[in-house]
Amino acid sequence: MGAKVYSEMFGRRMLRRSASSRAGGFEVGLLIPVSGPMGMLGPSALACARLACETWNAAGGVRGREVRLTVLDAGEPSARLESELDRLLDDKRLDALVTMSTTPVGHRVSEVVDARVPMVFTTQFEGSGLPAWVHAIGETPDRQLLPAISWMAEHCGVHRWYLLGNDYCWPRHTHRAAAAHLHGMGAQVVGERYVPLGERVFEPVVEDIARTRADVVLISLIGADSVHMCRAFGEAGLAGRVLRLSSSIEENALLGMGYRNTAGMFAASGYFPSIESAANADFKERYHARFGERAPALNSLAQSVYEGLVHLQRQTLDHDQPPRREPTLASVRTQRRRDSGYGADPVFLAQADGLTMRVIQPLEAASARR
Repeated sequence: MGAKVYSEMFGRRMLRRSASSRAGGFEVGLLIPVSGPMGMLGPSALACARLACETWNAAGGVRGREVRLTVLDAGEPSARLESELDRLLDDKRLDALVTMSTTPVGHRVSEVVDARVPMVFTTQFEGSGLPAWVHAIGETPDRQLLPAISWMAEHCGVHRWYLLGNDYCWPRHTHRAAAAHLHGMGAQVVGERYVPLGERVFEPVVEDIARTRADVVLISLIGADSVHMCRAFGEAGLAGRVLRLSSSIEENALLGMGYRNTAGMFAASGYFPSIESAANADFKERYHARFGERAPALNSLAQSVYEGLVHLQRQTLDHDQPPRREPTLASVRTQRRRDSGYGADPVFLAQADGLTMRVIQPLEAASARR
């Protein structure tokens, strides 16, 4: 039995038990970064969660129970997060948890939760390492990054790669997979470097990149770290001269790094606001109708929180009862081929156009060939 199937069955079983033993609201813990390097994603993640919650409640909630959010800070580095979460669980004040965080925080949190409630982990991740009961829905390197590397090698003629990431498990695992793939293609890794979370001084890194004469930099930095790196990259005159590929840089980062520093930037992700589909057009219309045209910039990581609540709602449905007639919370990412031309859960390659990511290639059918 696959991990996703097991975790969904676990979630359904736990939520049926919760429905039979509790009254009042359906309490969802929302673990998103409010501080730290990923804190810049907090406003958009919260907006996406609120939109999902309101849409869910408009469809009747969980068997008439109102869905309510309790926000926890995934950027909290101390043990305070664990103690607060443990207290909420001990007091039976949470029915489920939706988590958008780094994988180390996801591991810490899963140990505290210890299968007491369902947990949906929405961020891209290594593809392994989380407990089987955790419903991990994020992209993995084999689906997201390796096809993008193959595409860039074929269409951009890049051969010399520099790997740069934060110093924790996800960038290191991702770069091991990338390096093996590159070597199999006959490409060369000319440099590899890892920096602490929260790094602000990137001039020495940029000097090293220039020294290696890299054609392209694979960037696995999160949040504000990617912004500071790309500013230094642009100030050194490398933007546009040396290409960049990332599976973590998104629209908020483009705004932070500034227009003149985005040339030659590519990104691979399961969601971009520029995706042309009926589901995305409807999602963006509802998002801006609710939060205004100056709402926090939509991006893949924040939108994954919406998808997390979609998955959670699916687990709450009573499959022994007749189908619901009222509208349910619908995924923006899962698309029927006849509606979009793409398969289910596609991944896309996009290129920065000023402060916007423009989709140039669906990668779901691309071969991650060596």
